[in-house]
Amino acid sequence: MNKDQWEGRWNELRGKVKEHLGRLTDDDLQEAEGKRDSLLAKIQSRYGDSKDAAEKRLEELERKL
Repeated sequence: MNKDQWEGRWNELRGKVKEHLGRLTDDDLQEAEGKRDSLLAKIQSRYGDSKDAAEKRLEELERKL
């Protein structure tokens, strides 16, 4: 899923993101506003992941969507 798709479908995807990445808070998701880079940063912060590990988590979610 590309950057524009994330932002365009954010309201629809938000619940699925939270379900898959349970450590993210509503505030985290609100701050990310569908921006993939911001979401990656939030994943890194909440999970203590490296950038590569956060990217893998997000790619796994994208495959499920």
